[in-house]
Amino acid sequence: MTALIFRLRKHADYQRVYKASRKQFAKQMTYFFTLRPQLGPDGTPLRNADLTTPRIGLTVGKVMGKAVDRNRIKRRMREAVRKNLSALSIPVDVILHPRRSVIDLEFFTLDREVAQVFRTIQKAAENQQGKQNQPLTTNH
Repeated sequence: MTALIFRLRKHADYQRVYKASRKQFAKQMTYFFTLRPQLGPDGTPLRNADLTTPRIGLTVGKVMGKAVDRNRIKRRMREAVRKNLSALSIPVDVILHPRRSVIDLEFFTLDREVAQVFRTIQKAAENQQGKQNQPLTTNH
């Protein structure tokens, strides 16, 4: 499997994740996540919607420094994501916002934090998925 399958690419997808979720905090990053919808706004099944894999997006803005620094942060984050992607088994879209401190952080520490974030997301996504699949009950 290539990492390209796991990348969140479209602006509309980023906007959907921001709109559907709350900002979550970890030591070295903030993150957003939401379950991937299987149907589009018109009720038809989404084309190219792989319903088994997570997708990850990174945002590293200009406030993080010059291009060299931003690219280094993104490379380190991509590697940590690649190593820990197996922790996510639900079709969830995730956006990670690393802090500037990631550039000087020991990779082991960054790797461990990404793993912790993914475990947290997996647990919360399983809970959300369970709530969506529960039949509606009526009290008589």
